[in-house]
Amino acid sequence: MDGFRIPVGDWIETGVDWLRDNLDGLFDVITVVVRFLVDGLTDVLVATPMPLMIAVFALIGWLLRSWQMALGTVGAFLLIVAMDLWIPTLQTLSLVLVATLVALVIAIPLGIWSARNDTARAILKPVLDFMQTMPAFVYLIPAITFFSIGVVPGLVATVIFALPPGVRLTELGIRGVDSETVEAGQAFGATPGQILRGIQLPLATPTIMAGVNQVIMLALSMAVLAGIVGADGLGKIVVQSVSTVNLALGVEAGLGVVIIAVYLDRVTAALGSPSTYRSSLLGVMSRSRADRRAVPGPAASDAQDQAEQESLLSAGSRTVG
Repeated sequence: MDGFRIPVGDWIETGVDWLRDNLDGLFDVITVVVRFLVDGLTDVLVATPMPLMIAVFALIGWLLRSWQMALGTVGAFLLIVAMDLWIPTLQTLSLVLVATLVALVIAIPLGIWSARNDTARAILKPVLDFMQTMPAFVYLIPAITFFSIGVVPGLVATVIFALPPGVRLTELGIRGVDSETVEAGQAFGATPGQILRGIQLPLATPTIMAGVNQVIMLALSMAVLAGIVGADGLGKIVVQSVSTVNLALGVEAGLGVVIIAVYLDRVTAALGSPSTYRSSLLGVMSRSRADRRAVPGPAASDAQDQAEQESLLSAGSRTVG
């Protein structure tokens, strides 16, 4: 067996070269779109006066969480300003927000598909395992090959690295919805689409938002590594501090990343609260009941409708509880 080697890496490199030579136009379009989104959002955030931007962040924290979070947000972002890291922080925030949005646009539909189709689940599971266990640095190599250096390969690698938790937790949330609740919706005559939008997704929201949290955390960690390929922001400062052994600069940039991570974590956790799911359930029941009454035939009594409604809400409460 001496000298025997399977050149898997050479095969993959050949495939990457083929893609680069034959899909150059597609990669150019992706480059233009990514730069437009990231640079556009960065320009908007940077152009907004710093006090107003901090006030907006604090207002979001107040509306979604509490006044304590609003005060903490003001203090944390003023610390970033005091460390002279305001613009790099906004650049990193733009990269993370766009990467998270793109990852979720891909991950949530895939998670729904996987939850509703066992064949899709069997196909996606090994692919997600591969994506989740591959070292993060490896994603930068083909990204540089396709998109040169800068923010574009950083964002593409970030999306690929952060995608799996969004798919897995979306699937887990939908599969975890109590079957009695789904059956109650079917008893009202709700279509599969109505059940998905009005019952399964609202009840799965806490689990899906946990996936959003994981996507954001992985995007932040990869956004720092994206500094290696020239993406602007805190990651680039971390790379510079490593290359110059500048401990003070590295700690300050790392603290900026932590502040962004904590803020986004608290906001997404608040968005994942299950307290508003009842309105969605009632909406599904109202539409389904109206559809049933429009069909000729014996009409259900008001007492029966009320009993079914209470049964559905009771089942949903047990699921959320």
